[in-house]
Amino acid sequence: MTDNSLTIRAVPGPHFVAGCTVSTWLQVSKFAGVPIAYVLIGHVPPRSVGETAESVETGLLGMVDAMRLRPAAERVPIVGARLILRGPAVVLDYGHPACTMQLPATGDEWRAHVGAGGQVCLAIGLDPIPPGAGPDAVEAYLARVLATGRAYMGATTIRGR
Repeated sequence: MTDNSLTIRAVPGPHFVAGCTVSTWLQVSKFAGVPIAYVLIGHVPPRSVGETAESVETGLLGMVDAMRLRPAAERVPIVGARLILRGPAVVLDYGHPACTMQLPATGDEWRAHVGAGGQVCLAIGLDPIPPGAGPDAVEAYLARVLATGRAYMGATTIRGR
């Protein structure tokens, strides 16, 4: 007998999202020579009662499923317009029916790129990221999760102008 069951992971709510770490940056693509905005989402190590490494990973994978991200080793899919600009604030529709995620301050160049319709590479890493990780730590983290197959990506843009 074949097991044809489908695993459906719930999209986490605001309590889970509050424990996420988010990094944003703008850099020129080595391959295309054009600027690309990046959003990297991870989660701090388990810290709440009842939270485990497995429950955190399941929450992140719920976000991956809801946004239709694919493993980073595969071709990066276009996952639709998921970003909303509200003045200096940037909000991500991560697939929850009632909640969105406000990104940390992104900087004027990042917002201008996105506001002009520029592409954004959205990535979720499954390994824990310590809060307050600086650019070098984020770069090392991203290299590690890409190398170990624990990163998921998709391309997104701004929703409506």
